[in-house]
Amino acid sequence: MIEQLLEYDTKLFVFLNNLGSSTWDGLWLNITNKFIFGTILGVLLLFLFYKNYGLKGMLLLIVVMALMITFTDQITNVFKRTFMRPRPCGAAEIADNIRFIAVRCGKYGFFSGHSSNSMAVAIFGGLLLKPYYKRLIYVLILVSLIVAYSRIYLGVHYPLDIVCGLTFGVMSGYMFYKLAKYLLNRFELS
Repeated sequence: MIEQLLEYDTKLFVFLNNLGSSTWDGLWLNITNKFIFGTILGVLLLFLFYKNYGLKGMLLLIVVMALMITFTDQITNVFKRTFMRPRPCGAAEIADNIRFIAVRCGKYGFFSGHSSNSMAVAIFGGLLLKPYYKRLIYVLILVSLIVAYSRIYLGVHYPLDIVCGLTFGVMSGYMFYKLAKYLLNRFELS
């Protein structure tokens, strides 16, 4: 059954990866760039945290968010080293059928760190800001899904890597949101 699932995953990856064209490659490389996209999203969230929670609240949320990203990133690495599922860009059996656009391939891909981190930030920030901006969480989730798809577009993750990364990101984001709410209440910053 696992073999069948992985076969479907590979077929879906090849299909989705081949939807791309060289016209859009630059855009998707920028979307997946942690520095460019992370900076834009990070500055927006920091501004909104400051506006709604004040300086002390924002500083607390920065610490919690940094812990969340570190946690999510490290657990992703544990999964990659445990499952050792090669990335599609390193799979010789499909190499002739895919578009590999990324700067580098990496060794293992299960599960996607970009997907888990971006979704964790979306859930964390979206839930903390929901009392002030009701629809912001949907925008943040959409941004996370776009970042996640970029990994397939570039040829570095299978869809199952993405789905598992997004799922873990939701769990991490919610867990650290609860921690942040507790700390905000504990220190009377909310």
